[in-house]
Formats: sequence, structure tokens, C-alpha cells
Amino acid sequence: MNVLNIGEERHEEAIRLSEYAFQYKVADEELKEQLAYVKKHHQVIGIIEEEALVAKLHFLPLEIYLGDMKMKMGGIAGVATYPEFRRNGFVKEMLVTILEKMRIEGYSVSMLYPFSVPFYRRYGWELFTNRLKASMSKADLHFQEPTAGKVKRIFNSPPFQVLNDLYETYAKNYSGMLVREQDWWEKIVKNQQIAIYYDQANQPSGYIMYTVKNKAMKVEELVTLHAEAKRGIWNFICQHDSMIDELEIITQEKEPLLFSINEPRVKLEITPYFMARIVDVELLLKQYVCNWHSDIEELVLQVSDSYAAWNDKTFVLTPNKILIENRDVYKENSIQLSINALSTILFGYKTPSELSEVGQIKGKREEIEKFERLLPKRAPFFYDFF
Repeated sequence: MNVLNIGEERHEEAIRLSEYAFQYKVADEELKEQLAYVKKHHQVIGIIEEEALVAKLHFLPLEIYLGDMKMKMGGIAGVATYPEFRRNGFVKEMLVTILEKMRIEGYSVSMLYPFSVPFYRRYGWELFTNRLKASMSKADLHFQEPTAGKVKRIFNSPPFQVLNDLYETYAKNYSGMLVREQDWWEKIVKNQQIAIYYDQANQPSGYIMYTVKNKAMKVEELVTLHAEAKRGIWNFICQHDSMIDELEIITQEKEPLLFSINEPRVKLEITPYFMARIVDVELLLKQYVCNWHSDIEELVLQVSDSYAAWNDKTFVLTPNKILIENRDVYKENSIQLSINALSTILFGYKTPSELSEVGQIKGKREEIEKFERLLPKRAPFFYDFF
């Protein structure tokens, strides 16, 4: 079978395949807009059978933050096959093709939202972040200490630069958050209310993106840079107590605001969210900032990767360089792990010790502890969807 680049002339076919596979309908008046978006932001690959597009995948060239660092990330979306063509290995061929493309083009990692976690685990993608939904009632809306700053609701054109500056500062505290361009912002703020908190010095220091309808408030994004901004935005939410019966906040699972409210025993739902995969281990390790200690001379990682032979190697990390050997080298002192395990570890979703406890990495206890000490203490998070 041949995996082909799908040109603009077949983009409507790709959308119709998504409609069938994911059971939704694009309204006629929205089709032109969606076609323009795919043309501008997506690269589509697929398989043609009987002169028709029967399987396809959308590739999104994006970037993410890994702490202060930005790196290229290949987003994958819209993976679909018509049912009569399933179980022919089409998705496997497309995923292998896109991995090779990403490696050639210098992508460190890839991300996707899974329809099935086990399915994508098979190909090396692994969970790297959770998201938390906090559900409250009007009775939970108790004001906190007043702040010296103020909240400004945005009525007309959103100040994208202000929002992005706040988001970028916040994102650098985590692993995996998306680098957002203005057209991405334009898409996500559609049909959303926005409020920005300005501190006593009139400096923006937080925002929320939310909707209020049918007596319910849903906060899609909560971004704050310090405690004052958290209180100021929480008090702004409480000002809606005459308008709403229910409140829902989407945020990262350790958001301290939820501990600080009057009655913290609200309903909290933590759900595994996006998956990530290291595309090129050597490239990522060269970019990754390790916490080298004076007593750590080297760390040996024996990585297995069934779908990217360039990662199926032994990597010897030292403070100054990375050596790459065949995978059967350095068995004595190495840590043996899959590309899945390495991906979730380097994003901070699971620690080497945690994975060791469930048999997903193997090695001497002292080597696993050494690996853990090298890793920055940074939580993963991802607000977006594609």
C-alpha cells in the first residue's frame, strides 16, 4: 500500500471521512471555513483505494514548551478509516510514515488525543498529562480576602498579546503546553467570555476564559501568575452567585486555588488526557535539561522502540555528551525501558520509581534512583485540543 500526500482537491473527502468515522456533521455554511483551516494548518496523508480516499491522518506542525524551552511537536489528529477498509494495517502504515517524516524534519516529540489509549500505546504514544474538572454549586461561592487589583472583562477584540504573555509565563512552569500563535488564539476564544486580572500596579497577572449559560458557569481556562491573581479571579467568579447554580472549572490537577476555597471537598474528576511520543530520542536528550549532580558520571538507557529503529538503541548520557550504541550494549548497568516509558518519564507524568514498581522499566535500584535525580521537578499539563 502507498501512503500519499493528500492535496487540497481531496480535503473535502477527508472531512467527509471524519464526519462518518466520528459521527458528526459539518454544516454547509461552515464547510468553506473548515476547508480553509485544513489547507492553512494541516498536512493530510492518506491511502487511496478504488480512486477514493479510504484512510487518512492530519499532521499539525506545532511547538510546545518544556519548561523554558520550546521544541517542535508534531500533532496528529483526524485519524480515520472507513469500516470496510479497517484491519488492513492502514493506520499502522500512516503512523510509521508520519514518524519518519517527523524525524527527517527535526521534530522531537509528537502528541495526539486518543480514541483508545491501548491502540496508540501499541505504536509508542503514552499518556503524559491529566486534566481536572472541579464541579461546585452556588453554596461553594464564598469570597476570599479582597485584592487591590481589579478584573476587566473583554467586550470587543481580545488583547491577544496580553493573553499570550500571561499564558506563556504560566506554560513555562509545566511540561508540554502548546505554543500558541494568534490564529490558534482566535480559534479557541470563539464563543468564550474573557476576563483579565490587573494587579495593584495595573499589570496583567491572570485571566479566565469561560461561558455562562443556563445558570451554569464553565471556566475553560484558569491562568494566574501569583496568589493575588488567584484570589481576584476567584472573587470575580463568586460575583456570579446570583446568576448561576453550578460552576465547573477545568484546570491542572494540583491547582492550589481548589485547596484554598472555603469548603475544598467539592467534586473533583481527574481524567487522563493527551498522549505524547518521543520521535527522536537522541534529539530530545540533547535538548533536555538534566539536573546533573557531582556523583553522577553517566546514565545508560536501553530503549526499545518497535516502530522507530533509530530510537531502538542504547543511549549513554554524560554531563558533556551522549553516546549511542546498539541496544544490546551496556546491559550490566543499563536501565531497560520502552519508548512509551521514556516519553512519560521525560514529561514528568510518571517517575522512574513508579514505573519500576509496575515492571515497566528494569534496572538496578541505584541506577533508577540516579535517573530520578536527573529529572527536573516539573509537572505536565496541556489545555488544548486538536
